[in-house]
Amino acid sequence: MSQVIVGLDIGTTKIACFVGKMNEHGKIEILSMGKSDSLGVSRGVVSNIEKTIDSIELAVKEAQSRVEGDLIIRVVNVGIAGQHIKSYQHRGILTRRKTDDLITINDINALRDDMYRLSMEPGEEIIDALPQEYIVDNEYGIKEPIGMAGSRLEANFHIITGHVSAVKNINRCVERAGLVIKDTILEPLASAEAVLNEDEKESGVVLVDIGGGTTDIAIFHEGIIRHTAVIPFGGNIISEDIKEGCSIMKKHAEALKVKYGSALASECQTNEVVCIPGVRGKEAKEISLRNLASIIQARMEEIIEHVYYEIKNSGFERKLSGGIVVTGGGSQLKHITQLFEYITGIDTRIGYPTEHLGSSNTIENLTSPMYSTGIGLVLKGFQSIDLKNKLNTNETVSEKEPATNKKEKPVQKESRGPFFKSIFEKLEGILKEPE
Repeated sequence: MSQVIVGLDIGTTKIACFVGKMNEHGKIEILSMGKSDSLGVSRGVVSNIEKTIDSIELAVKEAQSRVEGDLIIRVVNVGIAGQHIKSYQHRGILTRRKTDDLITINDINALRDDMYRLSMEPGEEIIDALPQEYIVDNEYGIKEPIGMAGSRLEANFHIITGHVSAVKNINRCVERAGLVIKDTILEPLASAEAVLNEDEKESGVVLVDIGGGTTDIAIFHEGIIRHTAVIPFGGNIISEDIKEGCSIMKKHAEALKVKYGSALASECQTNEVVCIPGVRGKEAKEISLRNLASIIQARMEEIIEHVYYEIKNSGFERKLSGGIVVTGGGSQLKHITQLFEYITGIDTRIGYPTEHLGSSNTIENLTSPMYSTGIGLVLKGFQSIDLKNKLNTNETVSEKEPATNKKEKPVQKESRGPFFKSIFEKLEGILKEPE
């Protein structure tokens, strides 16, 4: 069997495990998928270790039961999110000792490793350091410096940090579930891989992933990640609002939101109502769909205002030809794109994880926006393998060429030697003349 990647999405409402391989056309085929209710996670952060372990084991067990052959799920790519996630920009500088040698992957790794030594606030650690662009001897805008000559290598990095305890708790839960973590990936970056194409990233686009506990944002421009943010509101707080506003049980509020929820109250008829069964024999309760939509719209407006603030704060508001792409479970609300466009004035579409999926996937509802992160984690795993192979190839090529330069070095010294040699000979003659 060809190489297989496993993505584990640990969300606030669900934990999903995806097993995928890449077909001959470069598309992802999802071989198996399992999911379970997330009982120990709140707003992307583990709040109950034992319940989270149980939920992970259930999701993995279901995915394992659907796998054909003798494949055993063990090594996984894990998604991380939560309101503790922060990001900022930092420039790294590396002065190379061997200036005659060409830049290799070792130089890139040394520069990136330096980012992990940055001083953080107490209780925080660097999750990832993403290079945006490189600068070689003051030449800007370089995306791939390997093979170039230069004495000073710089890079603008997008640094992503998180709370040490939150990261360790996720790692502990995954490991106690009998799994091995290959990589930890920021969830909005994984979702972006599943629903965006390269043209959108190049022209400028905002990825908004509305999950159960948080809303994650990733802004791309010229193919580079420029800004990330996490808003501590998601689909669950909308359900809470419905529960409080309509005085009903939470499970009924969630069902109403999923089946009848709309982000625009003006699109609902005033005479449309739905009945909720009463508790322990009490009379059924009638809920107006327009009132339901009004509750949802009020909260969604707040979330979108937060998103718009992050867009303006990033400095790329005027550079978003690709518009806004909304994905995640919360994107399934009716008329949500219209509300985004009304508040932000930016073109908006729903992002479905079909961009890189093969046509032979047989798992039902796999193209739902709620699975964008899990499929993206599988994609990021294959990208990591491709990048490693590419860098190894570049390293082999670039290591051969400096040897040629070293052979030519004596010739260069010889060519400019006679001028200085003649001066020294004249000086020696003057010094040896008798008085």
